[in-house]
Amino acid sequence: MPRILVVDDDHETCRFMDELLRAPEREIEVAYTPEEALALARRGAFDLVVSDINLNAELSGLDLLRAFKGADPRLEVVLISGFGALETAIEAVRAGAFDYVSKPFDIVEMQDTVERALKRRAHPAVPAARPEEVEAAPADGLIGRSRGMLGVYKQIAHAAGSDAPVLITGETGTGKELIARAIHSHSRRAGRPFVPVNVGALSEGLLESELFGHVRGSFTGAVGDKKGVFEQAEGGSIFLDEIGETTPAVQVRLLRVLEQGEVRPVGASRVLTVDVRVLAATNRDLERMVRDGGFRQDLYYRLNVLRISVPPLRDRREDIPLLAAQVLRSVDGGSGRPRVLSPEALSALMSYAWPGNVRELENAVERLALSVTGDTIHLEDLPPAFRARPPAPLEEPLFDGLPSLDEMEKRYLKHVLAALKGNRSRAAEVLGIDRRTLYRMMERFGLDRDQV
Repeated sequence: MPRILVVDDDHETCRFMDELLRAPEREIEVAYTPEEALALARRGAFDLVVSDINLNAELSGLDLLRAFKGADPRLEVVLISGFGALETAIEAVRAGAFDYVSKPFDIVEMQDTVERALKRRAHPAVPAARPEEVEAAPADGLIGRSRGMLGVYKQIAHAAGSDAPVLITGETGTGKELIARAIHSHSRRAGRPFVPVNVGALSEGLLESELFGHVRGSFTGAVGDKKGVFEQAEGGSIFLDEIGETTPAVQVRLLRVLEQGEVRPVGASRVLTVDVRVLAATNRDLERMVRDGGFRQDLYYRLNVLRISVPPLRDRREDIPLLAAQVLRSVDGGSGRPRVLSPEALSALMSYAWPGNVRELENAVERLALSVTGDTIHLEDLPPAFRARPPAPLEEPLFDGLPSLDEMEKRYLKHVLAALKGNRSRAAEVLGIDRRTLYRMMERFGLDRDQV
């Protein structure tokens, strides 16, 4: 029977996790302090520990993770944190955590994480990443605490513990190169070169010379030998941005690098062996390009070993205040103190669609910081495009029978409570509110536990 230990200094959270994870074939223990958790572990082995990161000043969840893994390297540990950050995710994976989950978490996802952790505990032959090989590195310029970005942080952490190729997909301006740099800087190759190449900005001839090098006389203007970036990046990582723009001839040569670790400079008879990790990015649909014959299927499979999909800014609007504040801190306009956004200006920025994503936001906020004379950026300081708030398109016209907001809120609350069999602790967790707020809502709508 699998044994699970839940560790959290909040009693209500422990009770909630106990109810969430309990099953007939499991045994659940609860500890409210790291010391209590260690004492329970000494009295009997556990298969899985689910622990909050922020426990107390003496011992954190990360300290607990290291202690548990030191005593039993096969023990699976899932860490939970209310503050999502790349560095925390990297540190958790480096220390051997099975997964890193942010609050508020999705119940189904948490249950799935626990199932997978117990499965790996029961079948240790299942291969896992080797986080102990990942080295620490400074912050990488990635900002965001949204669920989408926390998922990206976890994927970066796992990719950094591997040496496999990575394909990073996402719209223009989402920060794909920053993600590639983060993977490199946290990997075992961190002390070696990171060489970015925008393959979409060069013609085929220039690109082949840039990537693979050339020898003197191989073409008009080749007055000397030149090392390609694969040779320059020896031992490190190469970032191929806009990989979907490469021609069939270049794709063939890239495939050889990935399959055999070999490059042949343009015009050369000799073949060079290289040790380089390939990180690639695209804003195009490579699967469709493969189907249409525009991209080699074998190259796609070689690149798509690990994949990170970066969400557009419109899907993580809650990160906009953090991103804007970072830009304002970096541009103080010579005053020695950063500008601030008024609530109305910030609201307008959060309502904008940002087709250019983070890059567009950074440029817009930087221009505002440099053009506004006062300490505060007001709504009227924003360009008209940001102040305009067109109403969201409706799939159906408005009609008199549309339920009120209160009625819709009441229906949703009843649905959540019914789905959770009236369990108010779990309902509050799902709704992202505290229990007092839940009780006030139930009282306001005249609901009690028996009704649901």
